[in-house]
Amino acid sequence: MKHVLPSLFLLGIFLHASFQCTTPSSEFHQDGDFFIGGLFEIHHVSDPVWHMRPDALDCSSQPFSISNYRRFQLMRFAVEQINNSTSLLPNVTLGYEMFDHCSDMLSFPNIFKLISANGLIHPWYEGYKDLPKVIAVVGPLTSTQALIVAPLFMADLIPMVGYGSTTSVFSNKVKYPSYLRTVHPNRDIIEVIFSILKHFNWRWVAFLNSDDDCGIDGLGLFIERIKSSEICMAYTNDLSASTNYSQILRQIERQKIHVIIVFAPEVDAEALIESAIQLKVTNKVWIANDEWSLNKRLPKMKGIRNIGTVLGVAQPVVTIPGFGGFIHSFKRQIPCENDSQQFCNQVCNCSDGNATAILNADPSFSFPVYSAVYAIAHALHNTLQCEENGCRNVTVYPNMVLAELQKSNFTLLNRTIQFDENGNLKFGSYSLVYWNHSGDAQKIGSFRFFPTVNLSINSSEILWFTNGTVPVSLCSLECSTGYVRKQNANHRCCFSCEICPNGTYINVTEDPFNCISCEKTEWSAEGSTSCNLRLVEFVPLTDGCAVVIMVGACILVALTLFVSVLFAINYNTPVVRSAGGPMCFLILGCLNLCSLCVFFYFGEPTDASCFLRYFPFFLFYTVCLACFFVRSFQIVFIFKISAQFPKLLSWWTKYQGQWLLITAAFTTQALLLIISFSYDPPRPYNETLWYQEQIVLFCYLNLEATSCSFILLALLGLLCFIFSYMGKDLPKNYNEAKAITFCLLLLIVTWIMFVTVYLLYHGKHIQTLNALAVLSSLYLYLLWYFLPKCYIILFQPHKNTQQYFQGLIQNYTKTVSQ
Repeated sequence: MKHVLPSLFLLGIFLHASFQCTTPSSEFHQDGDFFIGGLFEIHHVSDPVWHMRPDALDCSSQPFSISNYRRFQLMRFAVEQINNSTSLLPNVTLGYEMFDHCSDMLSFPNIFKLISANGLIHPWYEGYKDLPKVIAVVGPLTSTQALIVAPLFMADLIPMVGYGSTTSVFSNKVKYPSYLRTVHPNRDIIEVIFSILKHFNWRWVAFLNSDDDCGIDGLGLFIERIKSSEICMAYTNDLSASTNYSQILRQIERQKIHVIIVFAPEVDAEALIESAIQLKVTNKVWIANDEWSLNKRLPKMKGIRNIGTVLGVAQPVVTIPGFGGFIHSFKRQIPCENDSQQFCNQVCNCSDGNATAILNADPSFSFPVYSAVYAIAHALHNTLQCEENGCRNVTVYPNMVLAELQKSNFTLLNRTIQFDENGNLKFGSYSLVYWNHSGDAQKIGSFRFFPTVNLSINSSEILWFTNGTVPVSLCSLECSTGYVRKQNANHRCCFSCEICPNGTYINVTEDPFNCISCEKTEWSAEGSTSCNLRLVEFVPLTDGCAVVIMVGACILVALTLFVSVLFAINYNTPVVRSAGGPMCFLILGCLNLCSLCVFFYFGEPTDASCFLRYFPFFLFYTVCLACFFVRSFQIVFIFKISAQFPKLLSWWTKYQGQWLLITAAFTTQALLLIISFSYDPPRPYNETLWYQEQIVLFCYLNLEATSCSFILLALLGLLCFIFSYMGKDLPKNYNEAKAITFCLLLLIVTWIMFVTVYLLYHGKHIQTLNALAVLSSLYLYLLWYFLPKCYIILFQPHKNTQQYFQGLIQNYTKTVSQ
């Protein structure tokens, strides 16, 4: 029995060692007090792996990636540096367990080994004694790989520090509480690409993304970012092993797209660029994301210059001191044949990468790997409460390391490593590179996130394929100044150009698709980019024509006063009596009152001036016409109708028919004016249609509301003309009818001329012409009706006798009787 127990113990140790496939020291494994896991895509499964039985995938049989092998070696170098440090983790040795994570779906044996404890995977429960093999994991590279394996680490809050997965979903701490990364997420990369497009005014672009989680996430972020900008995504497609690159490139050429954004990993980007070279694609700008912008092979390919200009968003190349010596030393010390029997995918044919090839490989994601290892080391240092003399003997759980990782704040190679609440880097920058003619990725600018977002590009260092000028990528050429875009396709970048008409302007920064109307107080010519203030026009009181007309109105007032005095002195003479007697004073008074409205046609219109411009004229000119109508009717009635209707004459005389008619006309017009002006009174009006650069101030008069007043004036004028025309053959001294007829004819001619000019001429002086027409209407009766009688009174008194008038009447009676 004594011998059986030791034998069983030795057998158990042997079986346990066999299960773990452990071997002597190798590149993939190093013993230590604490282990860090590492997942690197040293080999890449480019085509789907078909298997008929559950065999483990042999990664070493797949295509080798020298750039990922460089990152793998950087983790080894970082661990060695930390173990040799006296300040970081003193007297504590870090170990690592790394795997070639070449497949998204077939690399789970590696993951199970990392989360196992003594070869077994236990569910987490309180009082759990068997700790996971690793305290944290670095990697894997791609977002898809990380998304598949992350849930296995999230359950136990084992920290994962990604150095290449950039998809936005990892910022969700509810789903990925223990995931942090030392690279910026896709949102930041898209922001840099967007800034480049905006800087060079490229608005018509294609976006080609990998057919994986990272590429799809990048596409979604790009669509969201350009939504409120002038950039249009003219074409998009996925890139994968089965992609028809010829069809994609032909479609891009067909749509005349000159800028192509390639948001894809190195493998897909290489296949695309090689196809572009073979298909002789020319004159394009290629924008690379950080996964292939520092590619070492493509810039030196034959024909790469023919495809156009390649710009890239790259992580800053950080020189890591001592790494070169580490690689040279490692390659000299470890022979290749010793790396042949390792656990699962811990095999690498090291002849694929010599020291020079490793050091010259794509340096992208190198510093993120280096800083990820150091971040874990600093977190472990704080968890163990390390001091200068050593660290405390504390049981370390992965979640304890996670808590310290989230509080990281240290400087590494002059760069601050600190994570935000989403596990993303707080600080950092991107370099902008250009593939020059020497086959190198030449730095031409940078994009910084802290303290403020800032893009700087030295465009003069770029040798464009257009021989010096920045290439243009627009669906439609920019419209000329003063032209508006009229969208004629599904994209807002495709449009035709139409000039903005008069009274509108275009503000390209605010709205390039619509002409904006000017305010009523502004004007603009065709194709304007702004509005000008209109010149306010009205006839001032100091205007020459206004002064002449107002002087004429004053003379009219003086003449009417003179005639009134003269008629008053000679009131009982035949001339005054035959002219109407007391009615003459009423006519002269109304002419006087009408003349006052002329003064309100000048100066800036107001509510009061507009009212006084029209109301006195309408009202008192109605009285004048009514008086002349009564006079002409009365003359004709006495000489031609009274003999046939003697009773009518007696009634007319008894009831003062003339004054009744005048009063009725006055009252009717007063009521019509009060009603119409109460409904819509005359008011100042800004005429903006006549001249685009002017506002002509007018008095608005509602013609519909005042139409009854016009009809009454027209009716009185018509009746007056009819009766005055009937009395054209009366005795000379009683022939006021001829004078009234002549006045009415001149009145009609005057207003016809005014209306004609009003229809043909538009401007402020139409008011002057209106005032002149009003004044002329008043002068007509004064000159042709009253002044001839004044002449007889003053210069022919012999004709102003009773005998003279009776003689004329007798002669007329004899003539009529014959």
